[in-house]
Amino acid sequence: MADEKPTAFTTREALFYHETIRPGKIEIIASKPMATQRDLSLAYSPGVAAPVQAIADDPANAAKYTARSNLVAVISNGTAILGMGNLGALASKPVMEGKAVLFKRFADVDSIDIELDTEDPEKFIEAVALMEPSFGGINLEDIAAPECFVIEAALRERMNIPVMHDDQHGTAIIAAAGLINACHLTGRDLKDVRMVVNGAGASALACTALIKSVGVPHENVIVCDRSGPIYPGRDGVDQWKSAHAVPTEARSLEEALDGADIFLGLSAKGALKPEWVKKMAPNPIIFAMANPDPEIRPEDAKAVRPDAIVATGRSDYPNQVNNVLGFPFIFRGALDVQATAINEEMKVAAAQAIAGLARERVPDEVAAAYGVNHKFGTDYIIPAPFDPRLMEVVSSAVAKAAMDSGVARAPIADFDAYRLALKARLNPTTSVLTLVYEEAKANPKRVVFAEAEEDVVLRAAIQFRDFGYGTPILVGRTKAIVDKLHMLGASNPQDFEIQNSADSKLVPQMVDYLYNRLQRRGRTIRDVRRMVNQERNVFAALLVALGHGDALISGLTRTFAQTAREVNLVLDAKKDAIPFGIHLMIGKNYTVFLADTTINERPSAAQLAHIAKETAAVARRLGHDPRVAFLSYSTFGNPPGQWLGNIRDAVAILDAEDPGFEYEGELAPDAALNPKVMELYPFSRLSAPANVLIMPGLQSANLSAKLLRELAGASTIGPMMVGMEKPVQIAPMTALAPDVLTLAVLAAAGVVG
Repeated sequence: MADEKPTAFTTREALFYHETIRPGKIEIIASKPMATQRDLSLAYSPGVAAPVQAIADDPANAAKYTARSNLVAVISNGTAILGMGNLGALASKPVMEGKAVLFKRFADVDSIDIELDTEDPEKFIEAVALMEPSFGGINLEDIAAPECFVIEAALRERMNIPVMHDDQHGTAIIAAAGLINACHLTGRDLKDVRMVVNGAGASALACTALIKSVGVPHENVIVCDRSGPIYPGRDGVDQWKSAHAVPTEARSLEEALDGADIFLGLSAKGALKPEWVKKMAPNPIIFAMANPDPEIRPEDAKAVRPDAIVATGRSDYPNQVNNVLGFPFIFRGALDVQATAINEEMKVAAAQAIAGLARERVPDEVAAAYGVNHKFGTDYIIPAPFDPRLMEVVSSAVAKAAMDSGVARAPIADFDAYRLALKARLNPTTSVLTLVYEEAKANPKRVVFAEAEEDVVLRAAIQFRDFGYGTPILVGRTKAIVDKLHMLGASNPQDFEIQNSADSKLVPQMVDYLYNRLQRRGRTIRDVRRMVNQERNVFAALLVALGHGDALISGLTRTFAQTAREVNLVLDAKKDAIPFGIHLMIGKNYTVFLADTTINERPSAAQLAHIAKETAAVARRLGHDPRVAFLSYSTFGNPPGQWLGNIRDAVAILDAEDPGFEYEGELAPDAALNPKVMELYPFSRLSAPANVLIMPGLQSANLSAKLLRELAGASTIGPMMVGMEKPVQIAPMTALAPDVLTLAVLAAAGVVG
């Protein structure tokens, strides 16, 4: 495999990402109404006096009346930033903000990043310890060894809330989970294995300690640093390394590996030589976790030992040891029982839960995204990072371990209810969209970007290529696109495929194809030549129609209606289908699908039923059990009116077909979405608020979608076009590069189109 990094992008793109919309990656949003003077009086003075007194009377009330029980501080001094070293506290802020975003994204844990400008462990300890009243947990990050050991130990001693240095324990938990499964696959008992650890920094020593906790005997583990194996009496060994010293005759990593079952590396690129791997025991287990380049590449290890099981820290190889599998869910479980610490029992429980999850059948949405090796085996010993079950399985295991080990102040009485609550905390769309991006990477497609001279479109096309989703085909004037590729800092601009109608060899074929389609629709050969040469949407659609591209994205320079008309000159609807548009409104823990928001002005009953079935299918592909509501100004005939017939007939059509999802209508929006209003209609067939809203006509649909986009504050994807013979997406004229990229990936992955 080439020397590519797990994710490729330019410095310019990374900086643009961090500065666009608003600087940084986080903001504070009030969780209570703040619109009226009464709201403000309740939030601050005098209303705030009541919870203040309640907490003064009983500190446990802080969990009821403040955000503390779901708030983690992500704290660093910047002395060991990623693989970049000591760049200082301020330079660590983008990383800490990123960690806060991951907490929220994966486990709905609120986080505040704090950067402390000191390298003095005592000052650091004092500063963090004084913040205990503010937070429910402390995540230490990117602190150099050996100071990180001192800091974490002191804070765990002084503070009565969970404290964890994720660089140590996060890696350790995931590595331990993988090791448990690797031993299971190779028929090994943990108490009998011989393990060699290369590296003696914070992560390596934490991995060593936890792996011993899950069952590998102390005397069976040799830890090596730059000077070789650590044995009793060796010079230059500090107290943390000496805790892992064992008697051994080996004086080099090569000697230590002779006959070893396991190599675990957190050291440097190339530290493990292929000839040393040959000397290891049958079915060797190799965890080469140096980043971005492992101690040995999996293909090099497999070349000399095809029987090896190999894990790395990289996303472009199987068996990625990724901290995001652990820390969000460990803190989630610890916070939910108000644990006073994250102890060894909780870390072991997390490792065992992650290991057990990998042995279960992989959900269809995860399998579809990753393309291959979804079944437990040598290339799948660790769950995929975006497996939606992690929240439920790992968090509940950690919470139970906290209870069993006596550090839980708020034990959970009903674990079945708790697991259901965990599943409900996150919007499944966020996980499934991530899987859709992975599916696009596993099955890359050629996507035609029809307006490639536009900065927004070109940024999206660059990311589409650099992130590995497929091949962008850029339509426009060659020189203009090349100049902008250079201006935007694209890597290897000469490698992009550019299609320019002024010099394309495909034009004669396109003219023949289009003239055959349009000659009986009043178009002359001259009309067709002009369209092919001058209309980019026509030219781009012809690239797809003739097989030179798999999907089309356009819309930035012309209205949706005009773009659709031009595309329809070339491409038809699918057989027995009608094209229509869907808007996705995505909140923290909900997604609502609105259709048809773009095309059909007054759909018939049959068209409404078709739109409902197709939108329900899209909802399923994005992880939802569809509950369809046919919306109206009327709820079950109240008030009566002349525009209800199509809706009622559409419901009757579904009644006759039994489509396999919940549906109801006609319903006013509150009767479809508000549980209290829904209680007034106990005969309704909806078991919960609707998540698929079928509008009676284009006017109400388009108005609703745009009002929600502008006023509601939810993230919006769309309109997404469904029902064309080839995947076509038409972005809004106000779209940003991430919006265009998302539509391109959805089209390429086959979720819509």
